[in-house]
Amino acid sequence: MVLYQIYPRSFADSDDDGVGDLQGIIDRIDHLDTLGVDGVWLSPIMRSPGVDHGYDVSDPRDVDPLFGDVSTLRRLLDTLHSRRMVLIMDLVPNHTSSQHPWLEAALASGPGSTERARYFFRDGRGPDGSLPPNNWPSVFGGPAWTRVTEADGTPGQWYLHLFAPEQPDLDSSNPEVVEDLDRTLRFWLDLGVDGFRIDVAHGLAKPEDLADLPADVEIAQLVVDVRDARWDRPGVHEVHRRIRRVLDAYPGTATFGEVWIGPVDRFARYLRPDELHFAFHFALTGAPFEADAIRSAIDSTLDAARASGSAPTWALSNHDVVREVTRYGNGAVGTARARAMLLAILALPGIAFIYNGAELGLPSDFSIPHDRLTDPTWDRTDHAELGRDHCRVPLPWSGDRPPYGFSGADDTWLPMPDTWSDLTVEAQSADPESTLSLYRRAIRIRHSWPTPTTPEVRWTSTPDGCLGFLREDGPVLCMINTSRRSVPLPDGTVVLSSAPLDGGLLPPDTAVWLQR
Repeated sequence: MVLYQIYPRSFADSDDDGVGDLQGIIDRIDHLDTLGVDGVWLSPIMRSPGVDHGYDVSDPRDVDPLFGDVSTLRRLLDTLHSRRMVLIMDLVPNHTSSQHPWLEAALASGPGSTERARYFFRDGRGPDGSLPPNNWPSVFGGPAWTRVTEADGTPGQWYLHLFAPEQPDLDSSNPEVVEDLDRTLRFWLDLGVDGFRIDVAHGLAKPEDLADLPADVEIAQLVVDVRDARWDRPGVHEVHRRIRRVLDAYPGTATFGEVWIGPVDRFARYLRPDELHFAFHFALTGAPFEADAIRSAIDSTLDAARASGSAPTWALSNHDVVREVTRYGNGAVGTARARAMLLAILALPGIAFIYNGAELGLPSDFSIPHDRLTDPTWDRTDHAELGRDHCRVPLPWSGDRPPYGFSGADDTWLPMPDTWSDLTVEAQSADPESTLSLYRRAIRIRHSWPTPTTPEVRWTSTPDGCLGFLREDGPVLCMINTSRRSVPLPDGTVVLSSAPLDGGLLPPDTAVWLQR
């Protein structure tokens, strides 16, 4: 299966307000069909103030007017299903928006109330309570606590937010919280949604004592230190078991967890038979273009799949990380390496995810003017970190200048570079050697192979700086050259290569599929 992640703000704009929307996806459905993907993972479209672009949800059972309405989503579902594609929705159960009615009620009700018990409200430390309850940091920078002003105007308690202050964390041990989550799941499943990508799936439970973190714990935004008590608590598994019980009543649906956990044994716990169906393993999103690093990332993902009995998942990028073209070196080198890695993930057993724009070879754009940055990380770190806007710039569809057919508006929610005219869908569709053409061919060939029965590959002997593998039941050998010299090709008939071959040699930064 090949799934395509759509960041809805950045895919296609149908109403010329400079922001992508659901109708824009419907209007561009032929792009997905021609690409050959099996479905869509749709980043959040629920009602939200948009502080974290949909990951701050004020109503989890409605579509934000920025993107359309529930009837528009029904049309999108019908359109996708008519093309035999599924729709996986983003679900955000770890926190709400600060504009959610629950938080507004909590602020009005005061300390000790049942309304505050849905969240993590605590008294501050120090004689006047002016210090945060613990030393936890926010993922977006600064402390993970915000002090509130009580109804009488005095400084009061603090509430926990592992992300922005506008995203207060929910207490999943509270029956009201998980019962409401059940209602949210059923609302979208009854509408016809095929499953959920669960945001922060490893963070849905907190330790009871909310104790300080050790002074030497490594604070990471992504893969986390096992001693970081903010994540991977035992109680998280009961939440996933509850979610699974709901989905089991809707045959054919599935969950995909965002699980930033490194150790294979701990990662595999999320994929027990009564928890998540699948989980993202992010090893390749951080691996450099080096043979040993790529092999290690693949092995760790396969180890996790074997330990859990779940299909492995593969992704080179998403809405939170630097795009692969930039990560591998930018320019011609970065593009060549990204093309090579596409053949790698599509040759592997399991589920491959493509982030919108990867099929065009888009780079991350770090030239966005600072006054146009929208990611909360920018302000929360006092402008020390640019945030993730670089990988969320709208897609170029046609023409030779911004907004490249993305919108009829002169300006878009994030500005688009002047240098993307050769990267548009229109330009690449006319070029049989383009990155888009490579994606289309590779996905089509992959679909012609038998579905793998096990998450296994057999590594083959290759020259230094290269790696090669055969899927256990696959028809082709995939070989990747990460060295700086051309190397001899093994015996076999070339099925597809990421770049032109040099006679019987595999050039640097190139991958090939060979029929043995």
